[in-house]
Amino acid sequence: MSKTLFDKVWDSHVVHKINGGPDVLFIDRHMVHEVTSPVAFLGLKNRGIKVLFPEKTFATADHNTPTINQHLPVKDPLSANQLLALEKNSELHGISYWGLGHEKNGIVHVVGPEYGITQPGATIVCGDSHTSTHGAFGAIAFGIGTSEVEMVLSTQCIMQPKPKKMRITIDGKLTKGVSPKDVALFIISELSTSGATGYFVEYAGEVFREMSMEGRMTVCNLSIEMGARGGMIAPDSKTFDYIKDREFTPKNDNWNEAMKYWKTLKSDNNADFDKELKFDGRLINPMITFGTNPGMGIGISKEIPLAKNQDSGIETYMKSLNYMNFGEGQSMIGKNIDFVFLGSCTNGRIEDFREFTKIVKGKKKASNVTAWLVPGSHQVEKAIKDEGLLDVLIESGFELREPGCSACLAMNDDKIPSGKYAVSTSNRNFEGRQGPGSRTLLASPLVAAAAAITGKITDPRTLY
Repeated sequence: MSKTLFDKVWDSHVVHKINGGPDVLFIDRHMVHEVTSPVAFLGLKNRGIKVLFPEKTFATADHNTPTINQHLPVKDPLSANQLLALEKNSELHGISYWGLGHEKNGIVHVVGPEYGITQPGATIVCGDSHTSTHGAFGAIAFGIGTSEVEMVLSTQCIMQPKPKKMRITIDGKLTKGVSPKDVALFIISELSTSGATGYFVEYAGEVFREMSMEGRMTVCNLSIEMGARGGMIAPDSKTFDYIKDREFTPKNDNWNEAMKYWKTLKSDNNADFDKELKFDGRLINPMITFGTNPGMGIGISKEIPLAKNQDSGIETYMKSLNYMNFGEGQSMIGKNIDFVFLGSCTNGRIEDFREFTKIVKGKKKASNVTAWLVPGSHQVEKAIKDEGLLDVLIESGFELREPGCSACLAMNDDKIPSGKYAVSTSNRNFEGRQGPGSRTLLASPLVAAAAAITGKITDPRTLY
């Protein structure tokens, strides 16, 4: 019987099928951070039980961590308590813990792939919605709630209804200045933030085959923003080259055995999907959002759409524009901005810093812009320095902060002030997401770099 990639991985992990109910799914890798784990560990304590397979659980601190002076005590009491709880719980249960100051510390969805925890054909969960990032390796990865975190800690299994299957195919060469982030924002603008609800998405076609692993991670990261349970891309030579010889990947004969299985992880030619969508990659332009959800995005040179043409309702649409202080039919080009944020689990990898640096090299940061450049891990931070990117950034007037989630969700000190505009490479632009009253414009590292240099929304294609 023909199967999709998703079917192959899901079905091989089903421990038990509940008639008329969800599947009991075995989880290969469980990642935890300081925000969604304390209550789950408390549940274990109250029941007097231990983590079943601590070697399959990996903990890192990221959401609440400061991005300057990480060697000093964390000032915010709630953040400090959550970080301390994760450290103590990890020690109690024998879990690998990468806290502040640890060389492997960083954003959970950045360090997982860096150290080979993320592998093809695996099931991966974390108490974080952007766990879908790991699907770039041909894994089934999705976010879970705190009660489910407790379930996985105690049983290494989770009960989940099997999602429907969607395939999104994009062929055609991307044009100058169009990045994986633009591809993802384009898809979300076409489907809306609920267009993939109930589905697990497989990305296929020339555009995704040509992407680097870091680009694939960006696309899969944003799958959740169109309502999907997750997204995945079939592993290929790029995947295998990326993970080979990383700390937690198989070695020697075990690698050869793993490869035999990994090479089977692709959808069969006549596999059935519940929904198929196709787009032409040549028609995608650099994107930017103008509203208060990731689906409100347009090509950067286009005008803000009219309310009467929206499916979401005129009242809701106008509420969003009013929050952003934008109007129908306005051009995004030339709008002044105040902050630029480069980082997050979406765009905090070394490739993103290379792209940003490519635009700013030989230019100067606009005086009206505050720029927060935050690597996703210490490994990324080291590469920025080793490759000479930091020298270029400093020459252009930028500073590099320390690793963490930073301004993505304002759960730390990095908050955009009320009323200010931030061009952000993160994943969500909800009201107040980056700070109370903040106004977020989601974009690629190239668009962010162009804005940082000019002080306003600028098509990056005009700068190189």
